[in-house]
Amino acid sequence: KKMASIGYLQNLMLQSTRSLFRRYAKKYYSTDTRKQFKGWVKSVRKHKDLVFVDISDGSSLHVQQVVMNALDCPSNVTLGSSIHVEGQMVKNPREAESYDLEVESLRIVGPCPSEDYPFKPRKPHPLDYVRQYPHLRARTNVFSAVTRVRQAATMCIHQYLQSSGYTLVHTPILTSNDCEGAGELFLVQTQDGPERLDTEKKREENGFFNTPVYLTVSGQLHAEALACGLSKVYTFGPTFRADKSHTRRHLAEFYMLEVEMCFLESLNDLLVLLENLYKCITSELLEKCAEDIGFLHKQVKIDLKTELMKNVNSDFRRLTYTEAVDILKNHKDMFELEPPQWGEDLKSEHEQFIVCHLGNKPVFVVDYPVSLKPFYARPVDGDSTVVSAVDLLVPGLGELAGGSVREERYEPLKTKLTQLGLQDSYEWYLDLRRFGTVPHGGFGLGFERYLQHILGVEQIRDVIPFPRYLGS
Repeated sequence: KKMASIGYLQNLMLQSTRSLFRRYAKKYYSTDTRKQFKGWVKSVRKHKDLVFVDISDGSSLHVQQVVMNALDCPSNVTLGSSIHVEGQMVKNPREAESYDLEVESLRIVGPCPSEDYPFKPRKPHPLDYVRQYPHLRARTNVFSAVTRVRQAATMCIHQYLQSSGYTLVHTPILTSNDCEGAGELFLVQTQDGPERLDTEKKREENGFFNTPVYLTVSGQLHAEALACGLSKVYTFGPTFRADKSHTRRHLAEFYMLEVEMCFLESLNDLLVLLENLYKCITSELLEKCAEDIGFLHKQVKIDLKTELMKNVNSDFRRLTYTEAVDILKNHKDMFELEPPQWGEDLKSEHEQFIVCHLGNKPVFVVDYPVSLKPFYARPVDGDSTVVSAVDLLVPGLGELAGGSVREERYEPLKTKLTQLGLQDSYEWYLDLRRFGTVPHGGFGLGFERYLQHILGVEQIRDVIPFPRYLGS
């Protein structure tokens, strides 16, 4: 009798609770729409005899709130678990445009032990903490927003260039060329394996390709070759540099947009293309990704959207390298590092000062000393000490892109390569000048740096899914 009484009371409590749930649900306005949602639990809240669960599938910042009877909610519906729910959509009277799901069935797809899960509900986690879990950080609002903007920016770049007549080309990742001439290369070697045939051993004494091979630092040289037949091309892929810089702007593996165009008349053609590309992509992203970018901008102290729109709606400033050095010398007391002498490279703090000094807007610095740019940059007509090259500097970051008019004349390029001892290695490159040469040029834009710039993300490691850097 005692056990029967206990069972009766439990059943009475269950009926009472479900009756409460039905009364609660009547406060909602049914849409007569059945829905199902699959995603990860972002939070679990209990209110009296009801449970409210927020789930997200990662497609946006939006979370879907589902409501159920506490007695019907499995105990392993925890933060981080993946679930599949079905039920009736009801309008929440407390929020005019909000619809909740009244759960009719729930299935745990993948449980998550909350005590071991590195992220906690409704708690902002520092980005350097989240960076310790690259395999899980797509679950966080910040990184999922960054990733969606990254995808949208990629599509905007493709659409802009292809609508402008550029052909997407794929350039090699394995190369024997050091395009930048800085020597920051990753050497590629085969792994030692079982016994090989004598002929194979002999062939591989100098490497698999019978010549040293590296991970590419740039697809530019190969893009040039393709442009000299297709007129306008671009490549957009990973590049690698064994740069030992441990700064917020450097990675060992990063994505580079590289554009090459033939029949250009002057460096100005490149500047116009680069400026228009920046403005079109930035304005389109601010519109298409308003929710994600707005969320990320909340983490920044300045009104970054307003600053970006100023960039979009105003002309970029232009000055020569010589003018930039003179400005820095006149303000030498403002730097930790000595301002550069003519012929020395600009440091990051110098680049950012130039931008601020000229109104905190993007700046083109042109006409660099020959020694600061690669062998293929064309000297300025009438002044063999400087080349027709450009760096684009942007607020809060410094250098975003760099490019040049390429040396299209056979004899000057041959002389330069001979001086560097590279003529044999670049005979194919000289052929582009021997057989129907044309004036041409191009630029490379660091994609992760661009994302840093428009999103206000301090560390470049937080705008790429799996960052590779010194010691990582």
